[in-house]
Amino acid sequence: MNTKMYVGNLPFSATENELRGLFEQFGAVNAVELPVDRTTGTPRGFAFVTMEEHGAMSSAIGTLNAKDWNGRRLSVNEARPRADRALADSRSRN
Repeated sequence: MNTKMYVGNLPFSATENELRGLFEQFGAVNAVELPVDRTTGTPRGFAFVTMEEHGAMSSAIGTLNAKDWNGRRLSVNEARPRADRALADSRSRN
């Protein structure tokens, strides 16, 4: 069962430790990925957070989605596999 979330609209100052602390309120966090721009090395404004349990992920999404955090309104939802995104993107172009 998927327990990976996409967290968007992050402040560019957000750190992995801050995100881990935010999501640990709901349960054990297995991983936090905070992608950075390859050229500049600056954060890209989104992250992926993987929880240990699906229930913890559901609670985090329900509570944190659309919540103001450090001056930004978060977008938190279950991460979709790359294949699903590619298919959805190709459909939207037609």
